[in-house]
Amino acid sequence: MSARLDVKKTYKLYIGGDFPRSESGRSYVVNDAKGRFLANASQASRKDARDAVRAARTAFPGWSGKTAYNRGQVVYRIAEVLESRRDQFEAELRSSEGVTAAKARDFVSAAIDRLVFYAGWADKIAQVTGGANPVAGPYFNHSAPEPSGVVAVVAPKGPLLGLVSVVAPVITTGNTCVVIASEPHPLTSITLAEVMATSDLPGGVVNVLTGSVAEIAPWLASHLDVNGLDLTGVTDADLARTLEESAAENLKRVRRPGLEDLLAAPPLDRMTKFLETKTVWHPMGL
Repeated sequence: MSARLDVKKTYKLYIGGDFPRSESGRSYVVNDAKGRFLANASQASRKDARDAVRAARTAFPGWSGKTAYNRGQVVYRIAEVLESRRDQFEAELRSSEGVTAAKARDFVSAAIDRLVFYAGWADKIAQVTGGANPVAGPYFNHSAPEPSGVVAVVAPKGPLLGLVSVVAPVITTGNTCVVIASEPHPLTSITLAEVMATSDLPGGVVNVLTGSVAEIAPWLASHLDVNGLDLTGVTDADLARTLEESAAENLKRVRRPGLEDLLAAPPLDRMTKFLETKTVWHPMGL
């Protein structure tokens, strides 16, 4: 009996709920922790970034229009599917990053717990950041948070926990996003996209691009239909400053944190940074 060939996985982009190859036809080599060939990943282009923004914008009205409770259910469902595939993710982390089995378990558990954490915040963030305002006069004044729109995100190096940590707070609050996965470790990000595609998350809410941050990020930063920019994964100070300058063209909200411990409790501003506040005035007693 002849030995069978392994069925190699093809790593594509994730745009609008589909898994297309880059329109440029390009790919780049991804090596494991020991520098050995692991796989080829699609190298996204400017056109792919535009397609991803279009998909995110199309998905925004439906996603932001869902109840906060329903969005929390969907994010929790992602955690459920991830839990059922934890063995696969642990194996991918061991091969791509060279971490021990114990570390891989810790990272996968942390990613699942992070999703559950944000799922729980979905219908509570409005109570923390909004409310009735004390005003003097025959009217009441009520403020409530609303999602900004499409957020472009540069994910940090951690291919699983890093991606979950930057994407979950954005979508929990009703935004949609285009995320550039970790450039050296993109494979687990695409596997996570498969989890999202098989959960209840509508297509286009999350779009994952793999490739060069220096090539893709400037186009997203200057795109006039992008409303926010999260630079968590940008470690080059000059590039970060350039992206901030490009984002100023249409008054985007920009989050540029310093070094963050992804295993620590996440700061609240991961959610509040990409929320707008709407205030309603209503007469009374007349």
